[in-house]
Amino acid sequence: MIRTINMLNKSDSVKGKDGGVASASEEAIDLIKKGIGKEYKILENEKTYANITHLHSINLKSLNYILKIDSLKKHGKVIGSVHYLPETLENSFNMPKFIRKIFYFYIIKIYKKMDYLVTVNPYFVHKLKEYGIDENKISYVPNFVDEEKFFPVDVDEKQKLKDKYKIKKDSFVVLGVGHLQKRKGIFDFLKVAENLKEFEFVWAGSFPFGAMSEGYSEIKKYLKNPPKNVHFLGNIERKNMNEIYNLADVLLFPSLSEVFPMVLLEAMSCNVPILVRDISLYKEILFDFYLKEKNVEGFTRILKNLKEDENFYKKAKEMSKKGHEFYSSEHVLKMWQDFYKKVENS
Repeated sequence: MIRTINMLNKSDSVKGKDGGVASASEEAIDLIKKGIGKEYKILENEKTYANITHLHSINLKSLNYILKIDSLKKHGKVIGSVHYLPETLENSFNMPKFIRKIFYFYIIKIYKKMDYLVTVNPYFVHKLKEYGIDENKISYVPNFVDEEKFFPVDVDEKQKLKDKYKIKKDSFVVLGVGHLQKRKGIFDFLKVAENLKEFEFVWAGSFPFGAMSEGYSEIKKYLKNPPKNVHFLGNIERKNMNEIYNLADVLLFPSLSEVFPMVLLEAMSCNVPILVRDISLYKEILFDFYLKEKNVEGFTRILKNLKEDENFYKKAKEMSKKGHEFYSSEHVLKMWQDFYKKVENS
């Protein structure tokens, strides 16, 4: 009998809304299909029962799948991917407090209904336990990036990209990637740009929840009249993001809270140094592959050093390269294989 895994994924159903969740789900499904397609019949978004049903996204677009969890469990095991928790959604959108509490309650209720959960973030294993979920139901499998999609380009190609996106050829380019919302640290990004007028700052991303996005009105003012050294590119299709990373000399990622940002893995795959806000999460997933600072003053200082100290920049670039090598497709595929065997044999 052919064993089947049905991948249910609606994270990319609205362009630009789910950001890294869509990217992570897409990469994981592609890897699994290529890596274990001979062991299992891999289905995608099929209206059928399977030995294993894997719900990769939990949002309004996947509601029809969520409502069928009990029925799906009668015919096989049901897995849920955990890309966020209630606390990681704070400062992402404006919503009345009582509606937010109901929404958060149902997120955890859905997680509890699953036979198994898999998270890209080791920190979430501890948090899910605090929500009363059995540790034996929780597994950790990290994100990874396909180096055929994200890779470094040579100096000549970088210059062509700067021409294409109207960036000064001789400039030191600081890139920001993510939704335009308070949580992503956009205001600190702009303050750093104010401190370093001789640098060029580029932000790729737009509003995830429209006018409900946290900080929408204030950010809109910057979009209408941006500082001279800041370029807002809006939403960029993922197939074009390799160009955006290769525009940059460094990725500045000042986000205030995260899960396991695909942005960082994509930048490292392009050998672009990464500078992030010093939050506890990164210690468990980035080890010594990154630069960190706590505030605008720290970001400003590190960026100056990267531009002025050739050896410091070379070391930061090597750190990023090692980070990409650590999260190789072979290593992550083996974790997925072991995970599905565990589910199947339970």
